[in-house]
Amino acid sequence: MGTHERWTRLLEILGDRGRIEVGEAVELLNVSAATVRRDMDELASQQLLVRTRGGAVLSGVAYDLPLRYKTARRADEKLRIAKAAAALIPPGAVVGLNGGTTTSEVARELATRADLAEHNNGTALTVVTNAINIANELAVRPYVKTVVTGGVARPNSYELTGPLATMVLQGLSLDYAILGVNAVDPKNGAATHDEGEASANRAMAERADKVIIVADATKIGRRAFAQVCAVHEFAVLITDKEAPEDVIEQLVAQGAEVHCV
Repeated sequence: MGTHERWTRLLEILGDRGRIEVGEAVELLNVSAATVRRDMDELASQQLLVRTRGGAVLSGVAYDLPLRYKTARRADEKLRIAKAAAALIPPGAVVGLNGGTTTSEVARELATRADLAEHNNGTALTVVTNAINIANELAVRPYVKTVVTGGVARPNSYELTGPLATMVLQGLSLDYAILGVNAVDPKNGAATHDEGEASANRAMAERADKVIIVADATKIGRRAFAQVCAVHEFAVLITDKEAPEDVIEQLVAQGAEVHCV
């Protein structure tokens, strides 16, 4: 297990338990006590956990891990989801993308699609995003017109939120919005932990003809604080094959088209 994956796992355990001792981490991560202590010290220096005598406790930011620590989680599933989402977008479309690990993969899939890269007549795709990491990757692609909203950057997701982001989005028209969320529930729809992110994502969804939600199985059947859109407001949900069947059936019954890849 590499350092990045080890840190991610340690933060996930803390998110579930709120506290962990060095001895417990040694058994769960299958590494030495010295390695666990070094990892805890490094994560504490980044203010992602708080060191205690013999272990660590949850930091205030650990419930929503920074994007750089999420990338290793369910990477294969997210890649399959991203490929399926990107395949739904025709050349010439105007696409909204919010921030997150799965939507970042969608952006990479779109950026490397052969039919777009071989486009010889100017812009092959227009992407509107409030995620500065996605904009950074797409800006070097001459066949992709990249439009970035204004706003205040959130360090966890690299998303721009606030009145500036919402104001820009309200003046645009999108063919598709591809949105990554923290939870999808039959009763509460698609939602995120942060109300600022939810507001910007909601504005993007409202300006799109078709909303596509991308979320791996760990998000399905879960609830989060701030709603982005109700089930009847998104056209497609793309998730993986481990998504709970009973929840998928409820979503389909409400009119959602669900792809389990």
